[in-house]
Amino acid sequence: MEPVSLIVLLVMGTLAGAINAAVGSGSLLTLPVLLALGVPPGVAVRTNTIGILFSTIGSTYGYRREIAQEKGNLGPLVLTTALCATAGALLLLISPSEALDVVVPVLIVVALAMVIFQKPLTTALRRRAERRAARSGGAEAPGAEDAERSPLRSRGLLGAMGAASIYGGYFTAAQGILYLGVLGIFTGRTMGSVNGVKNLMSLVVNLAAATVYVVAHFVLGVEVLWIATAAIAVGALLGGYFGAHLAKRLPEVVLRGIIVVVALVALVRQVL
Repeated sequence: MEPVSLIVLLVMGTLAGAINAAVGSGSLLTLPVLLALGVPPGVAVRTNTIGILFSTIGSTYGYRREIAQEKGNLGPLVLTTALCATAGALLLLISPSEALDVVVPVLIVVALAMVIFQKPLTTALRRRAERRAARSGGAEAPGAEDAERSPLRSRGLLGAMGAASIYGGYFTAAQGILYLGVLGIFTGRTMGSVNGVKNLMSLVVNLAAATVYVVAHFVLGVEVLWIATAAIAVGALLGGYFGAHLAKRLPEVVLRGIIVVVALVALVRQVL
């Protein structure tokens, strides 16, 4: 891979790390670049997942105090997301390359839709959950089963996060947006207050998927572009830890605009 390509991946990895810490969907910067460089879809997803893992390490460390406050309630959630992410990663490994040529552009479109329509979708789902709770006579936050039990342990939240984690393990792009929506709906908390848990779940999912890909590489010879992974990893680690404050200060429309433009360029390259 040419030095210019590696520099581009380093820069995009830094931006992706910062965006992941703030809102999620940073992989829609790095994955499209890999695809635009001619990397096959399956190889691109594996390479990107291992590299972008380091953004979640940095962002999770940055939220370590907030996460520590919830540590007594996170066991079932961590186990569920890890198992489901592993299933998603295994699904990618057994997917035929021809199928990925079709599936990956479709998933990019789905991820883009989640980026563009995140707020109205989250608002609509939360209102629906609140109406259901009102009809059932419950005053608790959506997903809470009783006053003594944390909503992070509710069956509804675990089921929704499990499904989202299968997607995260398979594709990774825009998974953080899914987790923010699910956590916000089922806990009744603001997006900012669940961002630390979101970052931790992104770390768990990426770590589970990356472990599957690394083992498959050394045992089965599954291809991973390690030089590209290293470029993304260095940038993602820096962006996840040091760049989060910049991403949070930038107007959200700017962040979303960058993601949409980069992903659309990659999508056109893939289709054509």
